Amino acid sequence: MSTEAKSTEAKHDGLFCELFWGTTRNEVWSFAPEQTQVLAAQDEKTALPLYGFTLPEEPFLLAERTEKGYRVFVPPASRVERSRRGDAFRPVPEAEMQRNGDRISVELVRDDRLRLREGELALHLTHSVAGKREASVRLRDLGWVAMGAALFLSLPVGFLFAGPSAEKMAESNARALKAAREREEAERKRLGVDQPARPISPDAQKPDAGVKTLPANLGVH
Repeated sequence: MSTEAKSTEAKHDGLFCELFWGTTRNEVWSFAPEQTQVLAAQDEKTALPLYGFTLPEEPFLLAERTEKGYRVFVPPASRVERSRRGDAFRPVPEAEMQRNGDRISVELVRDDRLRLREGELALHLTHSVAGKREASVRLRDLGWVAMGAALFLSLPVGFLFAGPSAEKMAESNARALKAAREREEAERKRLGVDQPARPISPDAQKPDAGVKTLPANLGVH
């Protein structure tokens, strides 16, 4: 493939940025190919809020489009590393850096990744393939939606054909009632109210003689 063809193909890629704190990825940004410059600052209103990096001015021109991809400007206190075609990151040689006064920049071409490091922070930059990923994700999502719809529609039909019959439901209800009665009898036995009360004896049922009232003219001597 000619250099001109590669340049034309690179123009269709955006810029993908990932911010890591140690090994934890904290932020992700993706910029469309139409955005020719990416500005960074320690401000949420900026296109790329870049906290923790030493920036000479704000907003700081972090990247701009070129014919081959992107030109990435390195903050003065940062170390820049490159990974080619998935290899491990290695420091960018001095010969591959471009200097313009106090500014240092590095070319980011396709299949390469750059990493800017300062302290525990690391900013990864690579070409974005959002368009290709979006198409593949869209087809995959349609497949999942179709499978979910088929499963959802199959549930009522399966219930009608595989659901319990009237006889099985009656047997289940009978077992439930029997178990409830057994639990009730066990509870009554535990409380001691499962035996009938002792009958009252005939002597206890005789009427009491009561208290007789003496006439007023009678006395006790």
